[in-house]
Amino acid sequence: MKKNLIPVILITGLIILGVFLYNQDASKTEKSADSQIKIGIILGFTGPIESLAPVMAKSAELAIDEVNKSGNFMDGAQLKAVRADSTCVDAAAAQAAAERLITSDKVSAIMGADCSGVTTAVLKNVAMPNGILMISPSATSPALSTEPDNDLFFRTAPSDARQGEVIADLLMEKGFKTAALTHTNNDYGKGLAASIKSNYEAKGGTITISASHEDGKGDYSSEVAALAQASGDILIVAGYLDQGGKGIIQASLDADAFNKFFLPDGMIGDSLPKAIGPDLNGSIGSVPGTDSPGAAKYSELAKAAGFESGPYGPESYDAAALIMLAMEAAKSTDSNVFKNNVMDIANAPGEKIYPGELSKALNLIKEGKDIDYVGATALELVGSGESSGSFAEILIDNQKTNKVGYR
Repeated sequence: MKKNLIPVILITGLIILGVFLYNQDASKTEKSADSQIKIGIILGFTGPIESLAPVMAKSAELAIDEVNKSGNFMDGAQLKAVRADSTCVDAAAAQAAAERLITSDKVSAIMGADCSGVTTAVLKNVAMPNGILMISPSATSPALSTEPDNDLFFRTAPSDARQGEVIADLLMEKGFKTAALTHTNNDYGKGLAASIKSNYEAKGGTITISASHEDGKGDYSSEVAALAQASGDILIVAGYLDQGGKGIIQASLDADAFNKFFLPDGMIGDSLPKAIGPDLNGSIGSVPGTDSPGAAKYSELAKAAGFESGPYGPESYDAAALIMLAMEAAKSTDSNVFKNNVMDIANAPGEKIYPGELSKALNLIKEGKDIDYVGATALELVGSGESSGSFAEILIDNQKTNKVGYR
């Protein structure tokens, strides 16, 4: 009987050993997963700026990859980007996507959202209730400057209060004394249109009409008829390049209503002149941008990673970088803790930090030294936490968007 028990005992022992080793491996895997810190990237991968979102996402991921390769973040912890679709215009869809990022993917912060209306909805209804920090690279509505946010919202793009001043200056300098104005019917369009009108008229210009348009329509002939009746030296199209704004321009050209257009930031991107063709050549515009050393360094990094810089790409890189550097400074991935470090990281005093220098920044922070994150956009956060703002002057020529000056 005892001899018969020996094999049983041996088999039982092997089973116990196997279970022990399995549990050890599972524990290691679980710890590895726990040490991976997730950052949500919520942008309009579908919708009226879908041609811009891929470069914005790649730019944020470029910063995340740079930090991961350094091995200097939070005692060797790794970061993972998790994408979600804001649609740019559907607040309910954006909120649902943000909820999934927080509750299912367990992100520690969000880079985004992009368009002002969905950004406001996500901030109020998802980020604040869950205590998650957001840094938007492109939500520019002036209303966001005063939106209650529990210090959980920042943006690396300037407010449209500033863009309205730039647009008014450019129009007057180019000799356009009267202008018709159309804007997308949402928070972004309304805020920008109001800023353009007040600044332009303060400088002596005349807005002959300010009318909204809806995105996603197939026919804009009635909107263009009203704009043409009011007339103007130029048509300002404060819309989106992949939907309504493009439709307004094409309908204007088809009706021979306008042949000169001003294109604010939501209309800037090479997809628009490619879609419209040579008739758009000679039109002008504005988009956040700078000719700073950081902008050149970012462009080099983007090219090395296999993509070209585009509108709001630099701002996206900076938004992701700020999140990670603030985490390191706070020694915490809790938004309610590291939110207190964002302004200090972004502003003087301290050693200036440019794209490609995130490992250096992490080391300086570990040494207890101050940094001034200048980044790809010559970043300085003012007020409640928004970029003070530099803009590039745009000229459409040879069916491309060309930067011809800065202010």
